[in-house]
Amino acid sequence: MSDDHQAALAALAAEVGQLLMRNGEKLATAESCTGGWVGQCLTAIAGSSCWFERGFITYSNAAKIEMLGVDADALAAHGAVSEATAAAMALGAVQHSHAGWALAITGIAGPGGGSPDRPVGTVCFAWAGPQRRIDTDTCHFQGDRESVRAQSVAHALTGILQRARHGLA
Repeated sequence: MSDDHQAALAALAAEVGQLLMRNGEKLATAESCTGGWVGQCLTAIAGSSCWFERGFITYSNAAKIEMLGVDADALAAHGAVSEATAAAMALGAVQHSHAGWALAITGIAGPGGGSPDRPVGTVCFAWAGPQRRIDTDTCHFQGDRESVRAQSVAHALTGILQRARHGLA
């Protein structure tokens, strides 16, 4: 990853932290394909312990079920890479933390693992906010594994920033 891309992620993370701090709110993360990269960006910010509550790295389906309470039947029905699973992960992160906000990421970073229905680069996101309201999104990113993961981190941080600033629709 280029220094410019890393600097952009750091700037996004700092902006998220400033907003949460101003609002007296906390954030939890539930990450699969990004393996904790969002959490790393957030905790690289000095003072993040005031607004970053915790992160869950739930790379396996078992971890999603055990740590976040994702329903096994729903996971089997929709698959790990789905907006339904991302939404359940975000809700689970809020329910298993002391945060009012959560973001979740689950996807196929590659180079293998894709299918015609869910090609490499397919990443599903969810953001949970106050009153457990949830918003979801799916993106299809291009590039190698690192690029897909970096784009996912940027999209998740941008998404929580927009939603914490303006509320969930």
